[in-house]
Amino acid sequence: MTKITNELFAKKVRYYTTKTFRNMGFGHLGPSLSIVEALTVLFNDVMDFGLDNYKQVDRDWFVLSKGHGGPSYYSTLMLKGFLEEETLYTLNDNGTTLPSHPDRNLVHGVDATTGSLGQGLSQAVGIAKGLKIQGIDRTVYCIIGDGEFNEGQIFESLTFAASQKLDNLVVIIDDNKKQLDGYTKDISVPYKYDMILGGLGYHFDTVNGHNLDDIKTSLNHFKTLKDAPKCLVLDSIKAAGIPYFEEMMDNHHLRFNDEDLKQLDAYLVKTEKELEVV
Repeated sequence: MTKITNELFAKKVRYYTTKTFRNMGFGHLGPSLSIVEALTVLFNDVMDFGLDNYKQVDRDWFVLSKGHGGPSYYSTLMLKGFLEEETLYTLNDNGTTLPSHPDRNLVHGVDATTGSLGQGLSQAVGIAKGLKIQGIDRTVYCIIGDGEFNEGQIFESLTFAASQKLDNLVVIIDDNKKQLDGYTKDISVPYKYDMILGGLGYHFDTVNGHNLDDIKTSLNHFKTLKDAPKCLVLDSIKAAGIPYFEEMMDNHHLRFNDEDLKQLDAYLVKTEKELEVV
């Protein structure tokens, strides 16, 4: 499969994800669009993962702990050749192979079934530890949400990974500032990730969550660091890429009204024209 630029890949992921939601009429638009650039850099650039090796153990692994971002994950896998475009539009249908949250038993290319928040990171830590035991020098990448950071299981996973010096684990926090019920800082506390993760001994960095070059630079730098797990915080925007939805207070899960649909259609028409000339 011919590799395309990260910029074009990200544009396509956001387009197909949005088209999936438009077809369904509802869904987790906000948390799906905030991780588009991270997924792009991981799957189109940084990770050793594809159709030729995904069934093998000796390759990089990925866990989407914030499973409600599944639609953008599916669009990414579609662009990597794991499923057909038409399959995207069966999301949540009866008998679909694409449930709302990733399921490793249903979707080729999915490494871990997630959805119950907090549990995905535990799986990622377990995979990283397992690779260490087997002497396999590969990296496990795991995206968690800032709202998910409320879960006690997250802290247990983080501390265990630190105690085991799992330098083959990269935790990516999607800090889009909002969760289901409002701003994360109001529902929990304003997390000082640098102090929390730095205090646990993690190699740590924060980048613009929508700057492809910055994400790539940080993840590649992490590859040179040893003896401790790594954490990358994405300073991201919920529903990134469509200003109308970015500005919504409640943009975690939407059931689209007439104006919402109008905005979605305008975005899709505009992007289709752009993709025709790229």
